Formats: sequence, structure tokens, C-alpha cells
Amino acid sequence: MNGAATRARIIDAADQLFYRHGYEHTSFAVIADAVQISRGNFYHHFKSKDHILGAVIEARLAATRQLLDQWETEDADPAGRIKKFIHIVVANQVDIQNYGCPVGTLTAELAKLDHPSRAAATSLFTLYREWLRDQFALLGHADRADALAMHVLAFSQGIATLSNAFRDEELVQREVQQLCDWLSFLLP
Repeated sequence: MNGAATRARIIDAADQLFYRHGYEHTSFAVIADAVQISRGNFYHHFKSKDHILGAVIEARLAATRQLLDQWETEDADPAGRIKKFIHIVVANQVDIQNYGCPVGTLTAELAKLDHPSRAAATSLFTLYREWLRDQFALLGHADRADALAMHVLAFSQGIATLSNAFRDEELVQREVQQLCDWLSFLLP
């Protein structure tokens, strides 16, 4: 296996382990074991766990950009694209119930640790915020697009947090529907 493929496998494994167990509770050894490479080979690719974290955040940003681009391609209607974002908690419901929102849990953990990468992790929320703001502006709400974007982002994080806490599928479905109903009131 070439170096780029090994590096990608390390990033993917670290991403999953950070999500499921937390950044602080995931060691080099655990990641190396998950990828089934020696620690020496591991250190060839990443000198520290913080370097891996940076690569994981970059990978998440790239995946998020790709997802947002896909939504842009699939749906010409900004309201339809916003609904795709709202429904992400349903599409990822099992993982969210078990581990929380991958963005929310990472940013919360890094904030508790006062970790220097907290700002980079928060850029994932910023990416969603800016994209949602653009969608609301396209719907004719440019004057309050950022506030609306933050409302949807905050509401979705609340749904994810309560989904993780209560593991109640009906709650998630009901709250997602209420957010979609709220969105319909904003349509021109």
C-alpha cells in the first residue's frame, strides 16, 4: 500500500475513533491498531496526535464542502437544500443517537480542553452557517439570513443533542418536521 493510501486510512480511522471515543480518549496506539500498521510507520505519516486532528478536521471540511456541492447540484430550490440540511439528523440518526453530532461533539470536547484546534473545528459550523445564510438570502431574506442560518444550526444541534440523550426517534422526526414547517412559513 502506498503512502497516500496509508495516510488516508489513518485519517479515516482517527476520524471514526475521535467521533466514537473522543479525541482525548483515542491514543496513537489505538489508531495504529485500527489501521494495522506499526507505530514506526504511523509516526512516518503523523508526528503527533494534534497533526492527525488537523488532518481529520481538513477531511471533514472537504467532505462537508462536497456534500454541500452535491445538494446544490441535486436541488435548484434553496428551500429544498435547507431541508436537506435539516434532515441530516434523520439520515445520520443511528450514529447521532449513539455518539452525538460529529461536529458538535468535537467542538465541545476541544473547547473543554481549551485545545488550539478548537477554532479549526468550529470552522465546520462556520461552513454550514455560511452555506445556510446563502440559501436564506436566495429565498429573499438577505437582511436576516445570518440569524435564520444560526436558528437552523442551533435547532439542529439541539435535536442532535436530545437524540443522543433520549434516543427517541419520534422526538427527532417531530422536531425535524416542525423545523420544516417553520421553513415553509418563510417561503415567498
